[in-house]
Formats: sequence, structure tokens, C-alpha cells
Amino acid sequence: MNQTNANAPLRASLQALPRALRTLHKALIDVETVYFGAVGSPLEHLQLITNHPHFAWLQPMSALMAALDEALDEPETLTSEAIAGWRAAIEELVGPGTAAGAFRTKYVILLHDAPDVAIAHGALRQLLGHLPRKG
Repeated sequence: MNQTNANAPLRASLQALPRALRTLHKALIDVETVYFGAVGSPLEHLQLITNHPHFAWLQPMSALMAALDEALDEPETLTSEAIAGWRAAIEELVGPGTAAGAFRTKYVILLHDAPDVAIAHGALRQLLGHLPRKG
């Protein structure tokens, strides 16, 4: 079996993550938008999400999602170690663990306050459970 075929199941598992991350990200944005108040048009909403300090704490997740999308677009085979690195990077943001920081602080609050965030979190955690761990 060649390297590409050997890693096909791992790559498939990793490819399920962007959708789960986007669902979670959208749930976080939806809750934060309610807390923020009226936002106007969809373009004004996008401007707020990308530029307003109220939404700035979401930047680490946005950046991670973009980097993961780029990695999945690359034609080379992803190794188990690389996939374990993606799992670790995502878990650094959404747990488990006791990582500190603005993202984690806000995330934990919304995880407990918003059912849609909790549901999306659970779906993401389930996918992560199928990926290899570092070390």
C-alpha cells in the first residue's frame, strides 16, 4: 500500500474538521452578535466581525480555520504527526485543558451559556477523538 492510500482514512478524518470548526465558529459569532446588538446589513455584520474589538477574540479560531483549509488544499500526504499537530492546535483553543487567554476565557463562558455552542463543541470533540494525539 502506498503512502497516499495508507493515510487516506486520516486525511478523511481531518477533512471533516473544517465543517465542524465553521459550525462552531458560526455559533460563537451568532451568540456574540446577539450580545453586541443590531448589526445592519450582512456586509456591515462582516465588517464588525473582522474589525470590531467586540469580535477580536475570535481571531485565533479564524486564523486556525484558514491555515487548516490551506493545509488540506496541499496535494502532499499529511502524516500522522501533522494531523496530531492539527488536533493539538484545535484542542489548545477548545479544550480539554486549562489553557489561558482571551479566546479560551470567552469560549468557556459561551460554551456554558449557549446551547448551540455546546452542541457544535460536542460534534467537534467527537471528530477530534478519531485523530491521533501528539507524542
